[in-house]
Amino acid sequence: MIGQVFSLKRLMPIVKKEFTHLFRDPLTLAMMVALPVLMLILYGYAASFDVRNVPLGIYDQSKTQESRAFIERFTSSGYFQLIEEFKSTEQFQDRMDAGKVRVIINIPTDYARNLISGKQAQVQVLVDGSDPTWASSAIGYVSGIFQQYFQDRVKAAFVKAGLARAARDPIELVQRIWYNPDLKGVNFYIPGLIAVIMMQISATLTSLAIVSEKEQGTMEGLVVSPVRKNELMLGKVLPYVIVAFLDVIIVTIVGYLLFGVVVKGNYLLLLFSAFVYLLGAMGFGILLSTSAKSSQEAMQMATLTTMLPSILLSGFIFPIGNMPWALQALSLIIPARYFIEILRAIYLQGVGLICFWQPFLMMSALTVLNLYASTKSFRKRLD
Repeated sequence: MIGQVFSLKRLMPIVKKEFTHLFRDPLTLAMMVALPVLMLILYGYAASFDVRNVPLGIYDQSKTQESRAFIERFTSSGYFQLIEEFKSTEQFQDRMDAGKVRVIINIPTDYARNLISGKQAQVQVLVDGSDPTWASSAIGYVSGIFQQYFQDRVKAAFVKAGLARAARDPIELVQRIWYNPDLKGVNFYIPGLIAVIMMQISATLTSLAIVSEKEQGTMEGLVVSPVRKNELMLGKVLPYVIVAFLDVIIVTIVGYLLFGVVVKGNYLLLLFSAFVYLLGAMGFGILLSTSAKSSQEAMQMATLTTMLPSILLSGFIFPIGNMPWALQALSLIIPARYFIEILRAIYLQGVGLICFWQPFLMMSALTVLNLYASTKSFRKRLD
């Protein structure tokens, strides 16, 4: 059946021709191999949502052992970096406006006195809220340190009063975090980055496959050759799929070496899923290539139809469940949405196909649809 549709004798010359073209064009080959790695490194470091070394300013009006112990909780936590110790509240506005500090802790003069006497000691915390996501994380860190400091003081007070048994908490909270125990944002975003980068690179480069033949005037020679139209399209797509497939292996290794993101699941299942995903991305690139009138138009169309949807509507950054129903419906036709689900399941959970067969089925259906549409468009253009 396959032999009736494709002939290796006719297919292999087209594949060989495309590989020859790739190796004769160092820029294109470098883009396919180096650009995904470069984008992974740049996005991996720049798109991290982990908050560390928050610029901290302290105004310690108490200047006591108690206030210094409280400040030490923040400076030794790893989340905050002490930038400046203020001498007056008038400095707050200038330092916050200039971005020198993002969090300010103001400890009043009666802090230690109230704490020792058993009264409520107040501490003012000012947070730069210009970035809500970042500010929420900083507030969470502050609240956690406050709570832990309070619990430690209560226990110390019980022990000092000779009530050692009462110093124990009535309830012991045994906390376990599954899949991402360190709560590192990079473990969550690197798999998504792989899906976004490979969609953008694959569709963009293959969008030039047909239109470049037209611009060079070599399409007519291919049309009159014995090669069938299906074989011609497959022959032009297959080399790019192979190179992009190698890219997936490379960026996976780079993700581990640079960011420590480990594939917990089956690596062969990851590669097979990537192959299906890339095949659909290449098919979509061919569809754009047959519709474009120039290489510039093809690249613009590829960027507009792959990069923005893959970033905004795939669940890579913004949860799909929080989107309006119209955007949720639109996300159903975004292949990156399903590949990201698959990658995160394999990377973080280490599960098999039985746990993500639905997104895999949807991704496969979109791949078949893209290939069918590109084949139809390809035939129409050649006819």
